[in-house]
Amino acid sequence: MLAPNFSSLQPQDYGLLTDFYQFTMAACYVGEGLEAQPAAFELFVRRLPPDYGYLIAMGLTQAVEYLQQLHFTPESLQALRDTGIFVDAPQRFWGLLENCRFQGDVWAVPEGSAIFANQPLVRIEAPLWQAQLVETYLLSTFNYQTLIATKAARMRDAAGDESILLEFGTRRAFGPQAGLWAARAALAAGFNATSNVLAALKLGRKPAGTMAHSLVMAIAALSGDETSAFRSFQRYFPQSALLIDTYDPIQGARTAARLFAAENPEQLDSRGEFGGVRIDSGDLEDLSRQVKQILPQGSPVFVSGDLDEYEIERLHRSQAPINGYGVGTRLVSGEGVNGVYKLVEINGIPVAKASFAKATLPGRKQIFRGPSSDWLGQAEETPPLGFEPLLRKIMASGVLLDPLPDLETIAHTSRASVIRLPDRVRQLRQPDPWPMTLTEALQQVKDQTLRQEYSVADVTAGVNPVISS
Repeated sequence: MLAPNFSSLQPQDYGLLTDFYQFTMAACYVGEGLEAQPAAFELFVRRLPPDYGYLIAMGLTQAVEYLQQLHFTPESLQALRDTGIFVDAPQRFWGLLENCRFQGDVWAVPEGSAIFANQPLVRIEAPLWQAQLVETYLLSTFNYQTLIATKAARMRDAAGDESILLEFGTRRAFGPQAGLWAARAALAAGFNATSNVLAALKLGRKPAGTMAHSLVMAIAALSGDETSAFRSFQRYFPQSALLIDTYDPIQGARTAARLFAAENPEQLDSRGEFGGVRIDSGDLEDLSRQVKQILPQGSPVFVSGDLDEYEIERLHRSQAPINGYGVGTRLVSGEGVNGVYKLVEINGIPVAKASFAKATLPGRKQIFRGPSSDWLGQAEETPPLGFEPLLRKIMASGVLLDPLPDLETIAHTSRASVIRLPDRVRQLRQPDPWPMTLTEALQQVKDQTLRQEYSVADVTAGVNPVISS
């Protein structure tokens, strides 16, 4: 039995961090002598979430870190044996796990790229059992980080490039690991800073934040007034924003204004990165206008409190005097990205899932991006004139080919990817779809594969399905 320590995730845990059926399938492949067959799996979404015109691909860095460190410790293998489930599995199955090191190739779109339905974010080309085994972790990191990055990109689009965006979501993320990933994805998609201290320091950033209402209540209760609370906090953090709506935001603004004018006029930061005040509740548009009139000129106003891209867009369009937004719950939770990871080729044979609601496209594919549309084609096709391939080879035989981009580069890619899209695709409600067409070669492979697979179904079940092109 493994030590019951759920407080952290270490690289030695990566091997077991997967769904059970990855092991049962791997054991079956070994028993049938299929484990070394060259296979290609692609990770993609079948459809975009409601009102999303695009997704921002994110998670490749963590996926590569996982693949580079994937292995099984003796303790992990013993724990797996002790389940008693694999007593009939071939002995060679255990040998594969014992010597496991990822040996495949990885093709992926650059992090920060805008992608659309049925376009592969990543392709794994590896021995069948390895390509199958890594599915769960890849889906976890790509699905969640792509969701956060897309929401962050939409918020950046709604707020404009001049506003400060702060990620406050760790407390509402789906666990501590998700909090780290959410902070990274938000920064990589255009946020300025995160309140997650561990994430910020690991990413070479300064953490950002203000105070909680509890500090104001505690000091005010012991000293007698809100002024003492503000003055105490400002004594140690003179450039941090003061939270003014614990009691009365207008009175809080007056108190903050007196302190700014009397004690720290030189600390006012017109860039809006530090200092000023934060409003966390109420009519943010109206309050921001009233507060701005009270504060000394140049004092930034930040707002927070269950903000999403729709509210940020409304506030921005109203020209409310808001310098920045702190976003938590609505960034790190909500509508999921339902990415899937499907076999598309085995031993050079294109394969596809033909079920009516979950059909897939066969073969290894490439996205060809143009100025106003995409082509989806076979991996080895020549790009159409004026189009460029989006998927790039990242790893070969388990070895990273080039260093991955840093966070600043990814953030630039994210913003540039969104800006190049038409406004009608970027709009937050009922966006137009980005045009995508299958190349003639991919369409032919699709038709041929479906005919072959339906012929197998005919033999098995005696059906005679109608093939649609």
